[in-house]
Amino acid sequence: MNPKYPLYVVSYKRSHKCLTHEALERANVPHYIVTEEDDYDNYVEAFGEENILVTPDKYHKEYDACDNLGDTKSKGPGVARNFVWDHSIENGFPWHWVMDDNIRDFYRLNNNRYYRCGDGTIFLCMEDFCERYENVSMAGPDYQFFTPQKAKLPPFIKNTRIYSCNLIRNDVPLRWRGRYNEDTDLSLCMLKSGWCTIQFYAFLQDKVATQTITGGNTANFYSGEGTLPKSRMQVKLHPDVSRLVWKFNRWHHHVDYGKFKKNKLIRKEDVEIKDETNNYGMELKVRK
Repeated sequence: MNPKYPLYVVSYKRSHKCLTHEALERANVPHYIVTEEDDYDNYVEAFGEENILVTPDKYHKEYDACDNLGDTKSKGPGVARNFVWDHSIENGFPWHWVMDDNIRDFYRLNNNRYYRCGDGTIFLCMEDFCERYENVSMAGPDYQFFTPQKAKLPPFIKNTRIYSCNLIRNDVPLRWRGRYNEDTDLSLCMLKSGWCTIQFYAFLQDKVATQTITGGNTANFYSGEGTLPKSRMQVKLHPDVSRLVWKFNRWHHHVDYGKFKKNKLIRKEDVEIKDETNNYGMELKVRK
């Protein structure tokens, strides 16, 4: 099975190593790669012309970077993410997926064991789950390295940040903004507006740690300036729930999501949840 809604991989200066594209190709999941005009030829040479999109210049001009630096430096991946949001709407879809380009693989967590997914069924499962509710605005799988196999975890949690692999409802009246931390900002803006978010533990993404692959934000930001500017921006935009902290030998932002526990899921009236398990045809197989 494959997802109902379009998948977009936002990528820049990583035509040599676009891990998410490779993972989706292995699983035979259709998707777009979205890059910038100055890097388009490199992606076409690496992956072919089909399904390579270029972010139109108007999205750069209109993007709210939330600072006064203008075009003196990259505005980050939020620009392309706003483009794919509109692209999916123009093509008649009520939801879309947008992903970072450094995800090595996708897994199902079952009985405290990771199982690599061989196709796109998990994306369809997450879509169907979110569409049970009136007020889910965004969802996605958690990071594999945050879910140790010895931990006891629920299938999902509500009302927290969604990073790197985002299923977004298109009619939400918000957009990406910020030169940094656009994913944290969008999650918080949605939650502050009363929406719910869903972070899945049943399904996971194996994302490479930040700054370990050249290109992307590593080239645009972190290799030269570190992580302090991005964390400062987060605290500036959401001082009511954010604070600056030093850990793991670099600056981070800490966000308290506790105040959003009051956001309750509203199930659609015509949805009936049965007691039986639906595995969507997924089977365990030994890899050869």
